[in-house]
Amino acid sequence: MDTSTRVEIMRAGHLGRWAALAGAALLASACSPQATGVAGVSAQSPATPSASASPSVTATIPPQTPPSQNSTADPQSAETPPKGEDPVKIPPPKLSKYTYAFPVEGCRTTYQRQLLVLPKTTIWAAKGCAFVAPVDGVVDEVNTLNKWSPTTDVGADREGRFVTIIGDDGVRYLGGHLDAVADGLKPGVRVKAGQMLGRIGNSGNARDTGTNLYFAISWKTGPAYWWVRRGMVNPWDYLDAWQSGNKTFSPKKETLKLRGRLGETPRCAVQCASKTVTEPKKKKKKKTRVKPTPTPIIINPT
Repeated sequence: MDTSTRVEIMRAGHLGRWAALAGAALLASACSPQATGVAGVSAQSPATPSASASPSVTATIPPQTPPSQNSTADPQSAETPPKGEDPVKIPPPKLSKYTYAFPVEGCRTTYQRQLLVLPKTTIWAAKGCAFVAPVDGVVDEVNTLNKWSPTTDVGADREGRFVTIIGDDGVRYLGGHLDAVADGLKPGVRVKAGQMLGRIGNSGNARDTGTNLYFAISWKTGPAYWWVRRGMVNPWDYLDAWQSGNKTFSPKKETLKLRGRLGETPRCAVQCASKTVTEPKKKKKKKTRVKPTPTPIIINPT
């Protein structure tokens, strides 16, 4: 065997040993979790992270700013919201073909919202405030005289000066305890909603109270049935609606339904009797007997 052939055989043996060593190294790196593969590439599968190692997360967390005492908003949502358009005001639904007005105009008012004695309400307002027609209609009754007296307490006179109208809705409206009735107002006169009918006072049996408007809802009857005009339907729901802007909320349906159930002239049930006044008996004067003066007896001496 010549020298060149011997050298080739030795080179082949060295290469075989290097190949065996490299294979053993690769096998060992596959079995070890911390082994490094060829050319610095990890032999560990990226889909199977180490159970003992804690993952390292890098993030930027904004600083926590405590909310103000008057705010409950999230501190991380402190951006100013974009300005929107003004809300569109939608008028209340039209509930009837009639348009109503609150019966006191231009003054601050308060009124009862519960049934006390009669189905009516007392609208408290300053003296001289305007009582206006609640709806278009025709004047029915006008009383310009304050005839009420506490000694008799006649039921027909208790509202003092008052005006009633029959609305185009068929409902009767009463405003009582007036200080004065508007000039030119008489039965049969046509009026419009909001037209002044009188000035608020405390006539009638309200003379010892603050000034107010006695306001009642009923239906048309003759003057003899005064207890009907002083109130049959609770009015405060309608007053609330007219004052808050719902001008078409009508008492017509409730009023006509009640009239159909009770009749046009139901009997009086509450505060019906007047006071009976008895004239004091005149005391008879006692006759005093005058004793006769005895006639003197004169005896003439003899």
